[in-house]
Amino acid sequence: MSPTKTENRRSCVRPPHFDILWLPRAAMRSVEGDPSDCILVVGVSRPKMAACILAVMLLSIFFTLHLIYDSALHTFQATNESPVGVIAVDASVDIVPDRNSPPLLLLSNRPYPKPAQRLPQAIIIGVRKCGTRALLEMLYLHPMIQKAAGEVHFFDRDENYNRGLDWYRMKMPHSYDGQITIEKSPSYFVTPEVPERIRAMNASVRLLLIVREPVTRAISDYTQLRAHAASSTPASILPTPSPKTFEQLSLHSNGTINEAYKPLAISVYHNYVHRWLEVFSREQILVVNGDSLIEDPVPQLQRIEKFLGLEPHIGNHNFYFNETKGFYCLRNETSDRCLRETKGRRHPRVDPNIVAKLRKYYGEHNQKFYELIGEDLGWPEE
Repeated sequence: MSPTKTENRRSCVRPPHFDILWLPRAAMRSVEGDPSDCILVVGVSRPKMAACILAVMLLSIFFTLHLIYDSALHTFQATNESPVGVIAVDASVDIVPDRNSPPLLLLSNRPYPKPAQRLPQAIIIGVRKCGTRALLEMLYLHPMIQKAAGEVHFFDRDENYNRGLDWYRMKMPHSYDGQITIEKSPSYFVTPEVPERIRAMNASVRLLLIVREPVTRAISDYTQLRAHAASSTPASILPTPSPKTFEQLSLHSNGTINEAYKPLAISVYHNYVHRWLEVFSREQILVVNGDSLIEDPVPQLQRIEKFLGLEPHIGNHNFYFNETKGFYCLRNETSDRCLRETKGRRHPRVDPNIVAKLRKYYGEHNQKFYELIGEDLGWPEE
């Protein structure tokens, strides 16, 4: 080989830290042109080091694609399980505040945390028309709470209860470790078998009992029942009788209280709460003032956060008062929304004398309820 070619070959410098060979093109074949033009020879002088570099590159690509897939899957599940939105008092549409997903632990035995359907650790047991839906939606503003989409009616309906706990679990939302799953079915409160059934599932469960002033609750119950009856009545060319008023249903013809009328009977809370206190300790049941929840929700929600062992999160920034509708609506970081038209119905005007008579009737019952729960809610008795 001529001295010129030797010098040109030496002029091809191998890049530092890499064991790959650079040679002049003239060394591979005879071509005309600049003999100092170098080419890369496909090959390595240290195959073990090359294999390590290749393995690191492949692992990096794998984990990158894995993280992208996991993030996309998590977003897809969250979007399909609960539509993003915010609902107000007594609404039934789901709310999804921004959830802070746990960090991905690539070096642990579990590459990333898996959500799972779990039996509820807390249940809203009632009472009907006291704001159970509003309470559930407000609590769902907390990132550590997941809620069932609708009323499951597992413990109060034999056909559901006989399907077993696996069926019940499948009705629950997906949640991460540390999150609390909550469901609500207001009829649990008045169904005799429910306390023992819930205890058999989880003896340490937390129970939320939301109540309102008894007469207000009864009128709200009557309003909903009348609305449902009107919507379910088929159209007819024949005249239909006018529905009975609240006053007519609440009193007998001789003026005495119709204690058998269901909306009035449910408001006698002590007739039902004693069953729960025979099965669960008082410390496991938090009584929520539904009237206060409507007027000023934050203090009641802070009590519940403490009761459930959660870090404080829900505050005044999650609510705004809607002057048109006359109640608080909820908000999260992305949107505001109030309840749908079927919720928050306007109550009919009830004769003040009948209201006073009913409040006097409930006076003694309220005192028995206060004694059982160890708390005076201060409801009017006239």
